[in-house]
This record gives sequence, C-alpha cells and structure tokens, in this order.
Amino acid sequence: MGKTYEGGAPLAEVVRSGFVEGVHRGSVVVLDASGASVAAAGDVTSPIFPRSASKPMQAIGMLRAGLSLTDPADLAAVSASHAGEEFHLERVDALLADAGLDDSALHCPPDLPVGEAARAAVLRAGGGPTRIQMNCSGKHTGMLLTCQAAGWPLDGYWRPEHPLQQGLRAAIEEFTGEEAAAEGVDGCGAPVLAVSLTGLAGAYLRLVSADAGSPPRAVADAMRAYPEIVGGTEADDTRLMRGLPGLLAKVGAEGVIAAALPGVGAVALKIDDGAGRARMPVLVSALRRLGVDAPVLTEYAEIPLFGGGVPVGAVTPLW
Repeated sequence: MGKTYEGGAPLAEVVRSGFVEGVHRGSVVVLDASGASVAAAGDVTSPIFPRSASKPMQAIGMLRAGLSLTDPADLAAVSASHAGEEFHLERVDALLADAGLDDSALHCPPDLPVGEAARAAVLRAGGGPTRIQMNCSGKHTGMLLTCQAAGWPLDGYWRPEHPLQQGLRAAIEEFTGEEAAAEGVDGCGAPVLAVSLTGLAGAYLRLVSADAGSPPRAVADAMRAYPEIVGGTEADDTRLMRGLPGLLAKVGAEGVIAAALPGVGAVALKIDDGAGRARMPVLVSALRRLGVDAPVLTEYAEIPLFGGGVPVGAVTPLW
C-alpha cells in the first residue's frame, strides 16, 4: 500500500443551466462477490481516513472484547452516525443509564444534531450543544460499555494506547487485511486509522458474508435491520439500506461511503474535496456496474441544483 494518497480522477460534474461549473474528483473501487476488483478509478490502494465508515469494524472489536447487547437496535446505535433525532437520543441515554452512567462520561464533544430537522428543533426550543446529541455518541457509549464488560478503566478510553482502542485497531486491520498506515484523531475525539479504499470495500464484503451469529454478521444484520438508527430518517445510508434490502452501507466524513451486498460485491469511494453531494451519484454508478438497481438508486443518480427555488441543473456522475 502506498504511503500517500495521490488524489483521484474526475468522478462527477456540476452542471447548472447546461453549463459545467465544477468537477468533483475522487477515487472509487468496485469488488465482485469474490473480492476481486472489477472496476476502479483514482487511487484505491493508498491510505485514506474512512472516518465513520470504520464504525462497523469498531463495533466488531467491541463485541469481541465483551460488549453484550440484548437488543440488535442497540448494536445499530453503537455503529451509528446518528442524526440526533429524539429516538436516537433516547436510545443512547437508556444505554448509559443502564450502565450507571450519564453523558458526562462521554469523551465526544458537545454538539448540535447533524440532522437538519433535529437541529432546528433543538434551536427552536432554546437548546444548545450536548455530548449525547453528537453524532458519534452511540459509538462512544459502546466503548464505555465495552470497558465495563472487559474490566478496563473508563478513564482515557479514547486514547490509542488504551486496551479498548488496541482491540478496535486489531479488528479494523483484520477485516481490511491491511496494517493501518497512519493514526489520527477523528472528529469525535476517538482514533481513526488510515487504510485503502480497496481494504475498506473488502471489509464490508467480509461483514455481509460472515457466518450467521458471528460478531461481524451481528453488526451487519443489526445495521440492516435498523437503518434509521444508523443514520436518521432522511440520511443517505439509511435510505439506501431501506431501499435495497440486504445492502450494508455507511457514510464517513470527507466524502467517504462504503457499501456491500452479499453474493454481489462491494464499493468504497472517497470524494477528494469532501463534498457529500457528489458521493451518492458516484456510488449509484458503481453499484450499477455490479448489476444492482432499485428505485432508490434512481433517486440518487443525480443530485438536483436549484436556482430561484426551482431545479436548474444537477450533480451527475462522470464515471
């Protein structure tokens, strides 16, 4: 694996009133059901930070370390980048309370919900940022519960040298089949590891292909059974999993998304400038290369642009 991400190829263009006003570059890899690469663009072998697309592997590491959750919806919350809707906050709060904790134990920073409707509701009610509203609060709650189960100290659970993070690193490296090329601090304060897009796609394929009842399959099944918990009512990965039964999908910051369908294949991509608007049209193009289609993909094939409140163009895939 190369040491530095070289940047990608033109993957999507921004067309306004018939005029191309911009291009999004990035990298994308498509694997078939055997894990072989069948299509790619850009640099798919050098390391990138998958950001929250790493959460399913981190959840596997938590289960292996002793995390025990009786409700699969709670496992979906641990794997989530939630929108901060009321049902998200209630579930995370209940998990903390059952463990004798509250949100003061969370290391993730106070934030407003990432979901537009949820954020607006908080502001209308005169509320402000809280740790539980931060979109990674489910993951951090899972980390705390794992430490309790394993007998590890809660203090410093987010530090790379903590046994929890060592275990999560091992899970990410195992499922991507790569040694992490770099370690950084994610937006939530927990470690984030650099792996290639090819490794990321392979990890998702291994999750959906795992034996029933195993930790990776438990994570994949929980996320697919409760997609609204993973993202939110209108989140991109939620809508994908709702509209394509069997698909596992998870977005990450800076234009990342990974997805896999058992018996079909997997996709991982990164938009270089981090623009979320280009991510979905490129993903649709990639999934269609695997013969996958559904009405939800048609909805995402182009992202409309507006002028004066009416559609005047779109972000469309070039690849």
